[in-house]
Amino acid sequence: MATRSKVHPSHKTRYRVTNWPEYEKGLVDRASLTVWFAPDVLNAWEPRKNGRRGGQQRYSGAAIGLALQLRLIFSLPWRQTEGLLGSLFTLLDLDLDAPDHTTLSRRSRSLRIKPCAKTERPIHLVVDATGLKTFGQGEWARARHGAQGPHAGWRKLHLGIDGQGFIVTAELTDSDVADATAFPSLVRKVKSRIKKVTTDGSYDRRLVWKAIGDLGAHAVIPPRRGAILREEEAAKARNRHLRRIRKVGRAQWRRDSGQHKQAKVENAMGRFKKILGPSLRARRPDGQRAEAIMGCVILNRMLELGAPRSVAMPR
Repeated sequence: MATRSKVHPSHKTRYRVTNWPEYEKGLVDRASLTVWFAPDVLNAWEPRKNGRRGGQQRYSGAAIGLALQLRLIFSLPWRQTEGLLGSLFTLLDLDLDAPDHTTLSRRSRSLRIKPCAKTERPIHLVVDATGLKTFGQGEWARARHGAQGPHAGWRKLHLGIDGQGFIVTAELTDSDVADATAFPSLVRKVKSRIKKVTTDGSYDRRLVWKAIGDLGAHAVIPPRRGAILREEEAAKARNRHLRRIRKVGRAQWRRDSGQHKQAKVENAMGRFKKILGPSLRARRPDGQRAEAIMGCVILNRMLELGAPRSVAMPR
């Protein structure tokens, strides 16, 4: 006798996009060079002279950031990125020089990038993490040809999105850093006021509940199976969830609490890997971090161009 899955039900809700023309135009504009070649960036291509003695930088941080965006959007190595910029300047008849690939590689590692600007409204923060592959041989190559060359590693990208799907905080850590361990520093980067936090069961840790309590936010975190009640002050909300689960069951609790909205951040991680790729091109940790955070900036910009508005269809 087959058993019914509570995690993957036989019936999945179907959704219909109500703003398809606007959303389709946004999808087309994602590859438009006029979207990424903002006039303010071109006007500030060369940095202002600081009046100090010694060598001066030839290109501004905005110029390096634009090159990094083009590299990620079109999946280009640095040399091809240099060639793309040079050809675009020629076609646009702009008297600007393209940075060489060595400068792009070196300067991109020190870029200061903010994933998203501050919003005035309180936000519902949804948090999760995913793995991104780094430079090295894959598992199949090592098994087929032996342990030669560097082994392919992983970095962990921690994301926090708001109710509209925009990435408001991000952090890249080593693969052995637990999701809960990175949570306090992740939420400290959020500039907006947080009214609610939704995560999965891997964040059911004392330091997470305390961090959310310090923010004065409402937490929706499923307690681990076999969890027991706790006496500390920060565990009051957790105890309420646990009592409710014992009374109505975990599936009903998910529906009542809205924990299913955790899927929104999973969609964001899926967009990251599908649009920008499942691996990081940079080899150094600082370059990998800049690449990951700039990827979040790109996804936010693409979402600004046109986001789908979906409604559930009746069964």
